Formats: sequence, structure tokens, C-alpha cells
Amino acid sequence: MIAATATYRRVMALSGPMLPVISFLGRLPTAMCQLGSLLLVAQTSGSLATAGLVGGALAAGQTVGGPLLGRLADRHGQRTVVLAACWFDAFAVAALVAAALARAGTLPLALIGLLAGAAVPQIGPLARTRLVALAHRAGADDRLINTALSFEGTLDETSFVLGPALVGLSATVAHPAVALALAALLLAVCGSAFALHPTATVLHPRAAGLSPGLRPRAEALPPTDGAPRPTPIADGPPAPPPDGRRARPPRARPARTPMPRAVHGMRASMALQGVIFGACQSGITALTERLHQPAQAGLVYAAMGVMSAVAGLSLALVPARITLPTRWRAAAVALVVLSVPLLFVRSLGALYPVVVVLGVAFAPHLITLFGLTERLVPAARLAESMAFLTSAVVGGQALALAAAGRLAEAHGPSAAFAVAVGAAVLILCLALGSTPARRRPAAPTPAAATPAGSGR
Repeated sequence: MIAATATYRRVMALSGPMLPVISFLGRLPTAMCQLGSLLLVAQTSGSLATAGLVGGALAAGQTVGGPLLGRLADRHGQRTVVLAACWFDAFAVAALVAAALARAGTLPLALIGLLAGAAVPQIGPLARTRLVALAHRAGADDRLINTALSFEGTLDETSFVLGPALVGLSATVAHPAVALALAALLLAVCGSAFALHPTATVLHPRAAGLSPGLRPRAEALPPTDGAPRPTPIADGPPAPPPDGRRARPPRARPARTPMPRAVHGMRASMALQGVIFGACQSGITALTERLHQPAQAGLVYAAMGVMSAVAGLSLALVPARITLPTRWRAAAVALVVLSVPLLFVRSLGALYPVVVVLGVAFAPHLITLFGLTERLVPAARLAESMAFLTSAVVGGQALALAAAGRLAEAHGPSAAFAVAVGAAVLILCLALGSTPARRRPAAPTPAAATPAGSGR
């Protein structure tokens, strides 16, 4: 435990103490808007169907927009992209609140929800990308990088427990609009702070003077000594122009680096994890309503999230000799074994321990997939890939909420839980059938002094 604590201190030293706080607060709106929009539209329109449509549009926007925003961050740097996205999203969420309170029609509400989802600034995936870059810049080993990903995964889990809790509290004490107004404020303030934090510059694609699509992994960060990198010259120095002005070097067209095949299997596995989330949420809601204790649904789901966060933190204790592919397979086996008891739960007393124990497998699976992605994808597409994984979870959860909710309504909670078990089995098949390649060789990284933003 002492060794794990020391490792987490090293992770915190990479970025300084302020960045994790800012990024955590910046992720809360993502966890708040889904439930907040459902409650707000349901209360103002009086239609659960309209609320579901708006919530689905928001999820669809995030599923499609997440990878696109990540790609923009890879190409143009995080600072500009996040700054634009967080303010656009803040205004979109505020517009959704205003439209709902004004009793706007279903189509305008759905369109605004779609825009609000597409503009989510993806602070969680981009924070992962930034922390990994800082770790590489500091010459960190794989163990420290895995711990950094565990730390980021724990922040995600905590935000997805606290976010809905804040929405529920706001809806109980005041109005769902209050929760979404708070989400818009957090997007504007904390999103801007995340974009303007000094560590944002370590991933600027022009920092090294190379095209982002052509830059190898070892050159994904700016030189630590501040000296510019020389530009390769193919056929000798170019002749000076007739007017004596300095010639501008030709701008290389970015090349799309191909993605390893194993990455697609990991994305599918992440989407299936979202299916498990959605199916469990539907099953838990259906069972607590059948037991005439619907208020317990949020507490049960929160307990599962807390246990998942604890499991994520404990990954720092896993020996380095246990490889990431092995961890993926072990997490997949755990998901299958620990989800089967859901099929036999009939009481609240049995639901709590079964769901809490199942949460032990969630974070290890998610964090391992992020770690494998960091190992396999080209450096110039890392932010896009991290955002793709997060969007896959959102998309899978939204689909499962719709499908498993109907099954639970027609055939009972066990039908929804059966969807979760089926998704876990498919994850195991993917883990056993995938053969992630070895880590890509990288040129030696010069030892950096103090990482940007440390000591803050």
C-alpha cells in the first residue's frame, strides 16, 4: 500500500495538484446532463417519450461528436479545441434549459440535445492523453503510466457517481433546471481552466514544427530544452527567392496513420461495457420499482460505482509482470462470473451485495482497455482514440437503456440483467480472440526536467 501511495504521488507530480481538480469538475457536466435532461424534459413536457428522445439525441451527439473532437485536438492542440467546445456546449445546455422551460416542441428540444451532446468537450479522454504525454516526457516507465490511467479511471467513476447524485439533489430541493444550469457553469469555468492550464501546450501539434500525421511517437512532445527541431532536407538547401525574403518551408499534408486491428476489438469491448451499464441500470430500476422502493435505485447504482472506483485505485498494486492482455482477459472472466448472480436476484437485500461485487470488475476492464489503447495507437491519434472509447461506452449504454428497459417492462428485471450477462460473454470472446501487438518501438525520449505545470 505504501508503494502504491508513492506511485500515485508521482502521478500527481506530473501535472501538479490543480489539473486533476479542474479536470474532475470539468467532467461532472457529462455525468449530469444525461439524467438532468431526462428529468427536466419529463417535468416540463409531461411526456416520458419526449424526455427519452431528447436524452437519446444527447447520447447520439456525444457518440458521434466525441471521436471527431478528439481528432481535432490531435491535429490542432487541446487548448483551442477544448476552449471552443466548452463554451459552445455551455450555451447549448443553457439553450436546452430555456427551451424546456418555454415548453418548446419535441423536435427543437431533440436538436438542441443533439448539439449539446456533440459539443461535449471530452475532458476525461483529453486529460488521459495529456497525463500520458506528461509521463512520457518525464521518462516514466509502464507501471507509472498504468497508474496514471488508473487514477484517471477513478476520477471518471467518481464523477459518474457524484454527477447523478447532484442532479437528484437539485431536482428534489429545487428543480432539474438548477442542475443543468450548474452543468453549464462548470462547462464554461472548468472547461476554460482545463484548456488554459500550462500542461495543454505539451500536446500542441505544431510545437515540434512537424505535421501531426507524420510525427512519430518520440516527437509527440515539444523539445524539453526549448530548442527548435531541424527540418529534414531532401535534396540540399533550397535556393533563396529572388526578392531576398526567407522562403516558407512547404507544408506537408497530414497522413492518416492506420489503426492496428486489435483496436477495433477493444472499442467493441468498451461499447459492450456500456451495454452492461445500461442493462444494469434498467434492471436495477425495474427491480426497485417492483419492490416499491424506487428511491433505492440511485443508491444501488452509486454503491456499484464506488466499489468500481476503489477497484480502479487498487490496480496500482497489480504486479508489472501481469501484462495488459492478461488483465483484459481476467477482467472479462470476472464480468461473466460476477454478472450471472444478477439473474437470480429477487430482493433488495440480495441486490446490494451482488451489484457491489460486480462493480469490482468494471474499472479494471475500462482502465485496461485505455492502457492497451495507449500502447497500440499512433501518438498522433491518441486523443481521438481515447475519445472514441468514451463515446463507445455512452453509445452502448444508450442503446441498452432503450432495449433493456423494454425487456424489463415486458418480462421483468431478469430480462434486463440477461442483456448484461450476454454482453459480458461477448467481452470475454473479444478478449480471448484478440491478440494485441507489442508496444511500438519508440526512439529514446530525452529526460525532462520539471514537467510543465508541476508544482502548481
